[in-house]
Amino acid sequence: MDKRTGEILKRLDEKYTREYKCYLDHDSAWQLLIATILSAQCTDARVNLVTKDLFRKYPTIAAFAAADLKELEQDIHSTGFYHHKAKNIIACCQSLLSDFGGRVPDTLEELTSLAGVGRKTANVILGNVYNKPSIVVDTHVKRISKKLGLTTQDDPEKVEYELMRVLPEDHWILYNIQIITFGRSICFARNPKCEECFLQEYCLAYGKEHGVSNKGGKADAYEQ
Repeated sequence: MDKRTGEILKRLDEKYTREYKCYLDHDSAWQLLIATILSAQCTDARVNLVTKDLFRKYPTIAAFAAADLKELEQDIHSTGFYHHKAKNIIACCQSLLSDFGGRVPDTLEELTSLAGVGRKTANVILGNVYNKPSIVVDTHVKRISKKLGLTTQDDPEKVEYELMRVLPEDHWILYNIQIITFGRSICFARNPKCEECFLQEYCLAYGKEHGVSNKGGKADAYEQ
């Protein structure tokens, strides 16, 4: 890890602490898995509103596996893309029962074999349930990492691999949590609070916009 990256992580730690947080409400690994599937193109706040009643109606993996597709679609309608999400949730839970004995698997390969589970969802489970170092590349992580010059990539999987190379393993999960918080409170996609930003001097986007030379970063990492 270079000095610049270390300083960025130090400031994130000072601002947001090193406490692990998960913004999706859940009481078990399978609940987090379903909540994460629902969170695609949807806010965590909306998902939490939906799952509050959803997990009471379907209290077990078996209940989801046996759910009526049309009824489940209506139950999750407000999260968007409900046709695909409902179909994937039912298929995913059926696989959990038939292939994994009702246990949420703990490897990337096994998790991504489940319907509706890509690398992002799998890494959420690995990091939050099994405490296995993982990097979840959501819209905040991708956008802000590029602004900070920690990646030059646009493809989420390539961003993931590049961040794994430049960040120390003990910060992989923390970085996700901190950057999501940072993106929701300061570095908005539109109208970011640049004057309040504690990482302003490391932001390539701010430097480019204001004609100043900020501290390092990958060459051409940020292009408008």
